[in-house]
Amino acid sequence: MILHLIRHPPPRVAQDVCYGAMDVPAEPAAVFAAALRADLLPGLPLWSSPLQRCHELAAALHPVPIFDERLREMDFGTWEGRRWVDIPRAELDAWAADVDGYVPPGGESARQLQRRVLDFVAMLAVSEAVLITHAGVIRSLYAHVNGRSIADCLDVRPAFGSRTTLVLA
Repeated sequence: MILHLIRHPPPRVAQDVCYGAMDVPAEPAAVFAAALRADLLPGLPLWSSPLQRCHELAAALHPVPIFDERLREMDFGTWEGRRWVDIPRAELDAWAADVDGYVPPGGESARQLQRRVLDFVAMLAVSEAVLITHAGVIRSLYAHVNGRSIADCLDVRPAFGSRTTLVLA
């Protein structure tokens, strides 16, 4: 299966704020959609995270996008909407010590994110698809395809509005 993973446009949120499952708006999708439309095969099925930073781009790229909760970004729980410097240092240190397994208070771990994304991919009955999603989702799929831990893939940082193509066996 070939997956074209597209990261949403830049969000309209301060750079020092933790956002994952928090639904924040994004920069207008039109410029990104035009460039991506020229680069994608027409007619491919398209699934998207329902978060608004993905929603507008999905609607601009496909007449009938399918929205699925499993494609949303990692849930950072009580960290959502807080400035990174305001999150207790001990919690950040615990996360850094176990990137894959640590669960922020009230949130989910990177491993839990990966499980839900892989559950989504397992139900796809297509040979090729477009997914409008988030960096964490893209990173988790990249780690899976390459047989690496998510912690070993922290350098995978897709640009806003960019496409990453992965082939899943």
